[in-house]
Amino acid sequence: MRNLASLRKELYGHANKGKAKILSGFFKTGKGEYGEGDIFIGVTVPQSRAIAKKFHHLEIRDIGKLLRSKIHEERLVAILLLVHRFMDGGNKARKETYDFYLKNTKYINNWDLVDLSADKIVGAYLLDRNTDILHKLTRSKNIWERRIAVIATFQFIKNYHYNETIRVCSNLLEDDHDLIHKAAGWMLREVGKRSLATEELFLKKKYKKMPRTMLRYAIERFPEKKRKEYLEGKL
Repeated sequence: MRNLASLRKELYGHANKGKAKILSGFFKTGKGEYGEGDIFIGVTVPQSRAIAKKFHHLEIRDIGKLLRSKIHEERLVAILLLVHRFMDGGNKARKETYDFYLKNTKYINNWDLVDLSADKIVGAYLLDRNTDILHKLTRSKNIWERRIAVIATFQFIKNYHYNETIRVCSNLLEDDHDLIHKAAGWMLREVGKRSLATEELFLKKKYKKMPRTMLRYAIERFPEKKRKEYLEGKL
């Protein structure tokens, strides 16, 4: 049977202590680090994707049990299952999945979980709706909610709508966390891939106020001469 117990059995069948140690370091699980206390069992993302695909009809109450787990890979599979549920479902299932996601952000608590899902669920749901929730999330004390707000705008970018990314990044110019700087810079770079004029209009107004990491990520693909001009404040 393809139930929660079977899913967990298959997931733990892929556990690898060596990989778990590497992942624990990579995702900063030490004391005082952003992933403090997170527990890894050493299952890869491709393995997790395959399991989520196999069990994609799992009930949302069981997905919730996975999402509340202390084990990172269980939460990862839960996130992948929510993405499947949203993408495969009708309007009712999409609304239910979106609401469930935002009610459980305390468990979406590392950057991989956010980056694999925020644009595919939150961004996709809000694409033709009011986006005030994104700007509320940028003011959250929870770093992962702030990152959800940024990454959610990737869905808008992919649909050639850039205003939400610009607004969210403007809200986060004074954010003090490196993971937010990286995410915002990444999204600005994605805007620039599609509309360099839009990105540069924002940068020329704000680049001197931007955290250095955000700026570096945003201009990563610029020609060397222009990149140096931004970094040296000569524009």
